[in-house]
Amino acid sequence: MRQFIRAAAIAAALLFTPAAVPAENAAASFRLRLALPDRPASAAPAAAAPAAPAAEFGLDAGHEHSHGSGLAPGQGAAEFRAWLARSPGQRPALAAFQARLAAEGVDRVVPLWQLVRTSSAWRQCGAAPFEIAPADTWAHIVDTLKFVRDEVVPEVGAVEALSAYRNERLNACSDGAPRSAHRLFFALDLTPVAPEVSRAGMIRTICAAHAQGGRAYQAGLGFYSGRRFHVDSNGYRKWGPDGRGASSPCVTGIA
Repeated sequence: MRQFIRAAAIAAALLFTPAAVPAENAAASFRLRLALPDRPASAAPAAAAPAAPAAEFGLDAGHEHSHGSGLAPGQGAAEFRAWLARSPGQRPALAAFQARLAAEGVDRVVPLWQLVRTSSAWRQCGAAPFEIAPADTWAHIVDTLKFVRDEVVPEVGAVEALSAYRNERLNACSDGAPRSAHRLFFALDLTPVAPEVSRAGMIRTICAAHAQGGRAYQAGLGFYSGRRFHVDSNGYRKWGPDGRGASSPCVTGIA
C-alpha cells in the first residue's frame, strides 16, 4: 500500500512540473526577452529615413568649383538649390529627365543638375542660369553622354558640365548659330574635375580618344581657353579657334 501511495505522489509531481530546459537555452531566452520587449504582432515596421536632400539630382556628386575653367558666377550648387526652391514646378521635369538618362545608362556620367546649366553669358543676356531642355531633345544629349562616358572619362577622369542647353534667345545672344549644337541640346562644355590634369595633357588624350572612337558617336570636339572643351554628337568633326578643322589642336599639336 505504501509503495502504491509513493508511486502516485511521484506521478502527480511529474504531471505539474514543466519540462527541463537546458541552461544555455534558458539564458538565451532570458536575454532575448530583455532585448526585445513585447509588441503587437501587427505593429508596422519603422519607416525608412528619407533621402538626404543633397543627393537629389546628383547634388551629392558635385564638388566645390575652384579650378579655372570659365564657369560663370551664379551657376554653382547653391544657386541651383535656390533656383529649384523658387521653381518647385520644375521637379517633375527634372525627375523625368533623370529617369530617361537612367534608362539609357548615362545618368551618372555627370551630375544631373549640371546638365541644366545654360550659358556662361546668362547674366549678360538676361537669361536664367538653369533651364531644362525640351523633352524632344533629350535623345541628343544621350549620345553625347555616351561618348563622354566611353571615350573621354577613361582618359581624363571625371568631368564637370559647365554649359548645356541654350534656348533660342539665349543662343542668339551668345552668338550661336540658329541650329547650334547647344540650341538643339547636342552639346556640352566640359572641364576635367581633377586639378592635376593639364591643358596639354587634356588635349593630347582627348584628341586621341576622338580620333579613335569619335566617329562611332558622330562626336564633335573643340577646345576653348584653359581646360574648357566642347563635345557634341551632331557630326564627326573638330575645330580650332577660328572654327576650322585645320586649326584644331588635334591637328596642330599646339596647346
